[in-house]
Amino acid sequence: MQILAISLDLDDTLWPVEPAILQAERCLDEWLREHHPHVATKWPIVAMRELRDTISRERVDLAHDFTAQRLLTLERAFAACGVGNEHVDAAFDIYYAARNRVDFYADTLPALATLSARLPLISVSNGNADLARMGLRHYFRDCISARDLGVAKPAAAIFHAACERLGVPGECVLHVGDDPLLDVAAARGAGLRSAWLNRSGGAWSDGPAPDLEIRDLGELAEWVLARTD
Repeated sequence: MQILAISLDLDDTLWPVEPAILQAERCLDEWLREHHPHVATKWPIVAMRELRDTISRERVDLAHDFTAQRLLTLERAFAACGVGNEHVDAAFDIYYAARNRVDFYADTLPALATLSARLPLISVSNGNADLARMGLRHYFRDCISARDLGVAKPAAAIFHAACERLGVPGECVLHVGDDPLLDVAAARGAGLRSAWLNRSGGAWSDGPAPDLEIRDLGELAEWVLARTD
């Protein structure tokens, strides 16, 4: 297959997302305990998480926008304590800064350096990570988030937008991600090539196999180098 560009998922592809979310929840809780202790008492981490899940279920129209869901969660938490929205942005800033302090997988930075020197890269993510804050933006030709586009994976539109911005037909774009449905099957359905990042070494069991299976991004870099040297 001829690959002229690569699209990359972010969370659980370039870094593990759960530690970042847990860190963000702790930082928000600490900030609330210092600045709004009555809110922190009513909404400890577990309760705030449950409220966030409630908002997600209630506002299915915001399934593509994790930022909006988090802001609504904070608005409701403050309101339940008789506090207006004037502190919501400050609380979100604390959460969001911590959410973007991630620990990259060991293979991420070397692979991005190699890949970006050979092919244009674009990120395609349902999450709200900020590559500029993380110091990764310079590796990417462009970034597409579900929030900005208004539609999330597995919708074909988000992959088609990536191809359009790259100026490359879908059959020449390799989408790389960890999720068999949101990344592999969805990319295939949108007409792209697909690569499954299988860090755990599990067996494929989700329909037609991906075009490529890799254990880490170093393998992807080696695969690209072998075809572009």
